[in-house]
Amino acid sequence: MSLLLLGRWQPAERDRWLRLLQAALPNEQWLLAPPSSAAEAAEVEAAIVANPEPGSLAGLPNLRLIQSLWAGVERLLQDGSLPVNVPLARMVDPAMNEAMTQTALWAVLSLQRGFFDLQAQQLRGEWLAPQQPRASEWRVLVLGQGELGGRVAQSLAALGYSVSGWSRRPAQVEGVLALHGDMGLAEGLAQADVIINLLPLTPQTSRFFDAARFAAMKAGASLVNLARGAHVVEADLLAALEQGRLRRAVLDVFEHEPLPTGHAFWRHAKVTVLPHCAAQTDPRSAAAVVKGNIQALRAGASLQHLVERQQGY
Repeated sequence: MSLLLLGRWQPAERDRWLRLLQAALPNEQWLLAPPSSAAEAAEVEAAIVANPEPGSLAGLPNLRLIQSLWAGVERLLQDGSLPVNVPLARMVDPAMNEAMTQTALWAVLSLQRGFFDLQAQQLRGEWLAPQQPRASEWRVLVLGQGELGGRVAQSLAALGYSVSGWSRRPAQVEGVLALHGDMGLAEGLAQADVIINLLPLTPQTSRFFDAARFAAMKAGASLVNLARGAHVVEADLLAALEQGRLRRAVLDVFEHEPLPTGHAFWRHAKVTVLPHCAAQTDPRSAAAVVKGNIQALRAGASLQHLVERQQGY
């Protein structure tokens, strides 16, 4: 049996993944392109993928696992040919989680201490020391309380921030005020000084941040979007910033990437643009995650981080 490695990437990126996966799983046979014959297709036991081309996982009769190398699986789930009875696992990379936590901490600290404003002051040659609010005086709402959102919320709470975590279903995270459902969301938005978006992208969360959502936020709040660009209606966000409803937006993801030249976000005084770099899957640690699931598959043990397809994550 063999493992199929597919993705939309540059050859150098694919080769790096292949080297690390081969080192983690040295006795495996690897295919680097969709099978060219029925016999070759029958040999594929598991597919390790990074948003492969639609249709590329169809016609694999003995496929037992689809292991994504990315945390988000919305593009995979949009492929109508994806085998419905094959387990799909998303990537939960400890190094990526650590990097995302670091970015969230940087964003909240910079907002609380006014560091973005100080950067603008520097360009104007101004020497004006701001007030120094306490972390405990700042309310942070983390949307999404899975493994990643829970870790971000706990890390912020450990620094003294007043942290709430929201999810559609009840989720308890130690040291974090748990909110859920529509009422919990309304409560959290109305009180938070900073909203961090770590929601999965599903049909229910697409265009989640629209004019109505911005109107429900505390006046002067800031949005930190580290999840997906499709969560935000960009025109509505710009309007909320222009109207003074929101103080600032820190954006790592966008509706179209790379962010088009001339887009209003590039030079907006209240927007900080990151080039989708808040947290990237680290192939070194991710290869160990893949190894664990392949070994579990062969041993008949429980697979980790399986996607609930109806939920979309």
